[in-house]
Amino acid sequence: MEEKLIILDFGSQYTQLIARRVRELNVYCEIHPYNANITIDESVKGVILSGSPSSVREENAPTPALDVLNLPVPLLGVCYGAQWLATQFDGQVEASKHREYGRANLVSVGENALMSGVSAGSQVWMSHADTITKKPTDVTLLASTSSVDIAAFAFADKDIYAIQFHPEVTHSTDGKQLLSNFVNTICGATGSWTPAHFIETTVAEIKEKVGNDKVILGLSGGVDSSVAAQLIHNAIGTQLHCIFVNNGLLRKNEFDAVLDSYKTMGLNVRGVDASDLFLDALDGVKDPETKRKIIGKLFVEVFDVEAKKVENARWLAQGTIYPDVIESVSVNGPSATIKSHHNVGGLPEKMNLKLLEPLNTLFKDEVRKIGGEAGLDKDILGRHPFPGPGLAIRIIGEITREKVAILQEADAIFIEGLKSNGLYNDVWQAGAMFLPVQSVGVMGDERTYEHVICLRAVTSLDGMTADWVDLPHRFLADTSNKIINTIKGINRVVYDISSKPPATIEWE
Repeated sequence: MEEKLIILDFGSQYTQLIARRVRELNVYCEIHPYNANITIDESVKGVILSGSPSSVREENAPTPALDVLNLPVPLLGVCYGAQWLATQFDGQVEASKHREYGRANLVSVGENALMSGVSAGSQVWMSHADTITKKPTDVTLLASTSSVDIAAFAFADKDIYAIQFHPEVTHSTDGKQLLSNFVNTICGATGSWTPAHFIETTVAEIKEKVGNDKVILGLSGGVDSSVAAQLIHNAIGTQLHCIFVNNGLLRKNEFDAVLDSYKTMGLNVRGVDASDLFLDALDGVKDPETKRKIIGKLFVEVFDVEAKKVENARWLAQGTIYPDVIESVSVNGPSATIKSHHNVGGLPEKMNLKLLEPLNTLFKDEVRKIGGEAGLDKDILGRHPFPGPGLAIRIIGEITREKVAILQEADAIFIEGLKSNGLYNDVWQAGAMFLPVQSVGVMGDERTYEHVICLRAVTSLDGMTADWVDLPHRFLADTSNKIINTIKGINRVVYDISSKPPATIEWE
C-alpha cells in the first residue's frame, strides 16, 4: 500500500503549495476539505492542517471533522492550523496589532526534531491577521520572531506540532528542511513517489477509466496539453484524437507552428481555424470574466462539433494543472476565488463530453519532470506557459482585431528578442500586454497620441508565486525601440516590476 500524507484544506491559497513541497520529497499526498470524513488507514503517515482566510475567533470558525487530536499518526498545524490547535488546549489567539504579512526572521530556535537544521536568523514567510498570544498547556516553544513570540511549538505528550509561518512558500528559506523533518523524520515516510511512478499509475488509470472510448484533446503547443497528450497516447494510442483550435488570439504564426511541432509525436492532430467565430463574439468586450466565459463557451461548442465527427468520442481531455484550479476555486476546500480559469471556470453543463484531466494534481515544474521522463521534445518542455484565453486577457479593456494584430507583433518582437539574446530559458513566463491608455509622444516633428505596450517577464517554480525578472537594461531599451519603430500605433513601452503576490502573472 502506497504511503501518503493527508492535508486538510481550511481554504488557504497556499494549501496546494504544501502538497507540492511534500511531493518534492517524493511522498504522495492527498488534499481533503477540512470537514471531510476521512479514514486513517495504515498507508497514512501523517496529517497536516492548512492555513485559512478564516479566523479561529469567528463564531463559526472551520473545525476539522476528523478527530485530529487523537490520531495514530503525527500532526502538523500550519498558520490557522496552529492557531486552531492552540485554542483546543487553553491557548489564546487575538487579532494582531498589525497585519503580519511577508518576510520575518526567527530569533530563537529550540531543540526539536521538527526544527533540526533550522537555525536562528532563518527567514520565514508570515501571512496572518491573528496571533497566538498565550501558549497552550503542556507545549514546548520551538521558535519566535521579533514580532511573534509563539512562532512554533510542540506538545509534550502528543505527536502534534504547530507553526505560525508558512514553510511551503519559497520565501521560507529552510521551509523544505522543516517539512522534510516532519514528513521523513517524524512521520517516517520513505519517499517512493517519483515521476516514473506517476506515469505508470496514471497511464494505468487512464486505461481503466477510458476503456474502449475515444478521447478528444485540445492541443495548444504548450507544456501542459503536450504532456497530457503523451500520457493519454501511451495509455490508449489511436483512440486519442487531438484538435488544435485557432481562436484568433494566439501568438504570431502560432497556429501553423504548433501543428508542425506535433508531427514527430505520432498523434492524430487536426487543425480547426475558428478565429473569426471567437473574434466576432469578443468584439468590443471589456470585462475579463466575460471574455473568459465567451471563450470557454465557444471552445466547448467547437469541440462539440468536432466530437460529432469522431465516432464514440466520450471524453474531452485537458492539460489542467493545480494553479489553474486554485485560481478559480479551491480543489477540495473553500478558498476564495481570485479569477476563473479557462480550463475550469466555465466549461458549461451543455458540454456533451466527460472531462479527463491527468495533470490536475500537478504543478508546472512537476509537469515538466513528468514530460521529461516520458521523453517529450526539449523545445516543447521548455516553452513558456501561455494562457488558454490567449491575448484576450493580455489586451486590457475591449478587444478589436486591430489590437490583436498590434499585440501579436509586439509580443513576437519581445519573445524572439529573449531567444536571440539567450534570455528565454532564464524566464519562466513572458509576454506583452496592450494597455487601455494612450499617451502623447513625438515622432519626427509631429505629435502622436498612441497606445502603450507593457512587457512582463517573471521567474517562478510553480506559478503560485513569481518574481519579476531584472532583464538587462540594454535589452529592454533595444526591445522598446524596435516595437515603437516598427509597429504603427505604439509610441510608449513600459516594463512591469510587480511580483506575485500581490499581483498576478497575467493582468486579467
